[in-house]
Amino acid sequence: MNNYFKYLPVSKDDEAWGLTVLNAGCTHIESCKEYPSKLHPEHHNFDWNNGRVLQEYQVIYITNGQGIFESDSQKKTNVSAGTMIFLFPNERHRYRPDDHIGWDEYWIGLRGNIIENLVLAGHIKPENACINIGCHSDLLHLFNTIIENTKSELPGYQPLISGAALHLLGALHASTRQNSITLNDSHIINKAQLLFRANAKSCYSPQQAALELQVGYSWFRKRFKNYTGLSPGQYFLQLKIEEAKMQLSKTDCSIKQIAYNLHFESAFYFSKIFKEKTGLKASEYRLRSKV
Repeated sequence: MNNYFKYLPVSKDDEAWGLTVLNAGCTHIESCKEYPSKLHPEHHNFDWNNGRVLQEYQVIYITNGQGIFESDSQKKTNVSAGTMIFLFPNERHRYRPDDHIGWDEYWIGLRGNIIENLVLAGHIKPENACINIGCHSDLLHLFNTIIENTKSELPGYQPLISGAALHLLGALHASTRQNSITLNDSHIINKAQLLFRANAKSCYSPQQAALELQVGYSWFRKRFKNYTGLSPGQYFLQLKIEEAKMQLSKTDCSIKQIAYNLHFESAFYFSKIFKEKTGLKASEYRLRSKV
């Protein structure tokens, strides 16, 4: 690893993308070395006793070694290789590698509505700033993609690296979600998804799926939502809506007949749900699909 960091200028056009990369770098910290390097700008430097408060988000990936992290919202936490550390604006924090071991770190600084919305939605939390996801080559590749593009600063590079940063956040979220699912849970949920797809045009229910899979519904609902982000009922409903879209665009069946075909309790209920899920009335969707 070649030590590198760069602090980046950001234009109004860059900010309009909703996510900008403010800085990026990678550093190999040997044992018993000063940390952080005094080469960083004053507003990013800190010492262990006083900590630091930033006006940006940072994502730090520790790929080798170990150390410690502490912030206003998270108590002192041991950090090992494979840990992703999130830093939050206006949140005092401090971290450092173990004096006897050191560590390798990759990081990016971020700002924008996109990451603000992720925090508001609870996907990234100050009280869970350290997430051990293991060492993944795809995540490392994304950090390196961002870093390499900052070196030349070619026209349009900022939206390119902010896109890679969003990809990184998505990959982290997916990895965290997948790590929370056991192999057996995954097998059951995959079977459930197949059952829902096979019965999208039938009078079927999530409770029936749980019964066929020989699991309790409460357990099934919790695991399914954790795996897919949707409750079994909402997942099945969206499959029915997709089937309704197909029938609206490919057949001449009336809206009432489509509601009946898909076992909605009434045409009125079907129309209400279709508008909620698609933003269009069923009749409007049919007209647009045939233009």
